Amino acid sequence: MSRLLITNIGELTTNVPVDGDPCGALADAAILIDGGRVAWTGPAADAPTDVDETVDAAGRAALPGFVDSHTHLVFAGDRADEFEARMAGVPYAAGGIRRTVAATRTASDDELRTRLAGFVRELHAQGTTTFEVKTGYDLTVAGEERSARLAAEVTDEVTFLGAHVVPAEYEHDRAAYLDLVCGPMLEAVRPFVRWIDVFCERGAFDPAEAERVLAAGAAAGLGTRVHGNQLGEGEGVRLAVAHGAASVDHCTYLSDADVAALAAGDTVATLLPGVEFSTRHPYPDARRLLDAGVTVALASDCNPGTSFTSSLPLMVALAVREMGMTVGEAVWAATAGGARALRRTDIGHLGVGARADVVILDAPTRTHLAYRPGVPLVREVYVGGKRVA
Repeated sequence: MSRLLITNIGELTTNVPVDGDPCGALADAAILIDGGRVAWTGPAADAPTDVDETVDAAGRAALPGFVDSHTHLVFAGDRADEFEARMAGVPYAAGGIRRTVAATRTASDDELRTRLAGFVRELHAQGTTTFEVKTGYDLTVAGEERSARLAAEVTDEVTFLGAHVVPAEYEHDRAAYLDLVCGPMLEAVRPFVRWIDVFCERGAFDPAEAERVLAAGAAAGLGTRVHGNQLGEGEGVRLAVAHGAASVDHCTYLSDADVAALAAGDTVATLLPGVEFSTRHPYPDARRLLDAGVTVALASDCNPGTSFTSSLPLMVALAVREMGMTVGEAVWAATAGGARALRRTDIGHLGVGARADVVILDAPTRTHLAYRPGVPLVREVYVGGKRVA
């Protein structure tokens, strides 16, 4: 592959700590990409000259590609009516997932694949260069295998979420459904997935059920993740930490014991402010977590029911406006934090040797991501040194 130099960067966020700054911001900078990897960063005036191609950023800001560590992109149907009802005061409950399950089961492979490709284009256009995709909108053995297989066509980060909710046909036999999830369903998806997840919440799965799902996934060699503490305080966070889960996602309602457990472990608290935007629940208190020393990630939770957005720039803006984060903290959480939630060291930063995932903004600083919310500021996107948007 050719050597590409991106130069005249007004503000380069590397996420390689410099002088106490975890974002490693450099002014008047350049970055050299060789073989799809970062080969050098530093002052533009000192940039190497033996290059094959040069991109002039013209004083614009550049940062690592966003890492969206929580999405649900394999589905059919639409639930806009639920959103409208919530805005009129109807409270959110987990049962709406069954509507998407019904629609997804009737969709063809090609219909699901086409919609998934559209979401990938949408993610790239907004600066997301790595993304996780969960199953969980079919809840049959064949359907979950199909969802995992289709997701694996677009990402290496596929999560088995058979334990999303109990489908209607098992409503009166939860034990039989758990047997299915932990047995034949897990076996069917195993070739395509890296992770297992469980929705540990009222209306979904209780702690004992969640414990069984996580144990089965770990025994199959999968990494563990948890949906927890979205609708109220519960055991989700402490269950995730006890199992050494890579991430516990939502973390909207936390006790002091939850925060202490997260601070003492290495489980990332992944916050999903698009959900609170769409459900009118209180936003997570990111400041409380950060001040306790917890590693925080931001993700979109793109799904048809509670957060139908794929925009990590929007998550950054919401985190700054509503959750007590500085711009630097929010950008770090949406890049390096997401990488930590996926236990990846090759993405989320622009240190030498990292995969060259670079976003150039049509703005002079990263602050504009929060300062100009809703404005399409992503100008160019590179994945592994190749431009994709």
